[in-house]
Amino acid sequence: MGVWYHLAQRVYSVFVGVFRRFFDGAGTMYQSLSELYQSTMATIRARKRTDGSVSYTAQIRLFRDGAQVYQESQTFARKQAAQAWVRRREAELDQPGAIERANRKGVTVQDMIKQYLDEMEKVRPLGKTKEATLNAIAATEFGQTVDSAINSQRLVDFALWRMSKEGGGVQPQTAGNDLAHLGAVLSIARPAWGYEVDIHAMADARKVLRKLGYNMKSRERDRRPTKDELDKVLEHFVGIQQRRPSSINMLKVTGFALFSTRRQDEIGRMLWEDVDEERQRVMVRDMKNPGQKIGNDVWCHLPDEAWRILKSMPKERAEIFPYNSSSIATAWAKACKFLMIEDLHFHDLRHDGVSRLFEMDWDIPRVASVSGHRDWNSLRRYTHLRGRGDHYAEWPWLERIIQAPVKLGAWGKQ
Repeated sequence: MGVWYHLAQRVYSVFVGVFRRFFDGAGTMYQSLSELYQSTMATIRARKRTDGSVSYTAQIRLFRDGAQVYQESQTFARKQAAQAWVRRREAELDQPGAIERANRKGVTVQDMIKQYLDEMEKVRPLGKTKEATLNAIAATEFGQTVDSAINSQRLVDFALWRMSKEGGGVQPQTAGNDLAHLGAVLSIARPAWGYEVDIHAMADARKVLRKLGYNMKSRERDRRPTKDELDKVLEHFVGIQQRRPSSINMLKVTGFALFSTRRQDEIGRMLWEDVDEERQRVMVRDMKNPGQKIGNDVWCHLPDEAWRILKSMPKERAEIFPYNSSSIATAWAKACKFLMIEDLHFHDLRHDGVSRLFEMDWDIPRVASVSGHRDWNSLRRYTHLRGRGDHYAEWPWLERIIQAPVKLGAWGKQ
């Protein structure tokens, strides 16, 4: 009897203890149970854009006890990417404290780009190409992606969209440049501004794109103009000059670009005050250079042919060649199109000029003193040899270019 009595007392004590603990912590236990009792609704809707392409908007809504506690949506160029995002976000939101973190108001890519451009403007202005690229990215649907949602999958989807017809149908190298410029923003977003950006996202995205077979690196261009092509282009410019004497003197510009190896925007910025008569050189201001453009001023030697063309220009303006870079590019492109010369860029004149100097047995330092390159690896990309000797020795167009009259327009730069 005594044994059974003591056993019953122990069972009773255990039961009472459990019962009391249940009621003492009822609030906490009930809250925990309600957190587990939640449901997720996810939808993916296709939307036709004005250009005829289709985008996919994925929306996640989270409910607790019948009440909506969280909502999130993202737009993708591919349905598969939207589905993958839904699966990943549902798994992430199921973690403890995820809802509270998710309810934090994120900062969009568009906002980050604007902040980056504002901050960089205080230190040194960015080049026009990089600034234009970043503004274009900010204006896309990807620009509305919040910082915490930027991952390798999202970046890969953006790159694939850029290479699609809907995104512009750009080459992988152009998409790679977009990612490079965007990477500059993301690289400082966390350490400088405290935004929630995955520091490994960009590297992982590039790795995935390489595995998919996309070469995101810029292709080394080896195109050089032939003499026959230059004959046609220059004869075309002669005709334009005769009809419109005050138009851009593309004869002078083309010849100078070829023999000086200068870029089109550098030609339009060169000033008479930056010419060193004694040493036959000119200061090229804001020369393009990876990591630095604004404030990168370099003295460049002018070969005899380029020097003679420069000296043939009238000193009526501060600029030696008072022409807009975009106008030069347009005039060149129109001429090539009219003459049906395929795939010949104005920049190929620089390739031709650098290669010519090596064909004349100039050494690397001497060529670099003309081109402005700082290392052989960069200079190598511009070197595509055809043989030995001066390809333009006794070229009749040189004297025609030097003797061509110049009539500048009435207003500023043309």
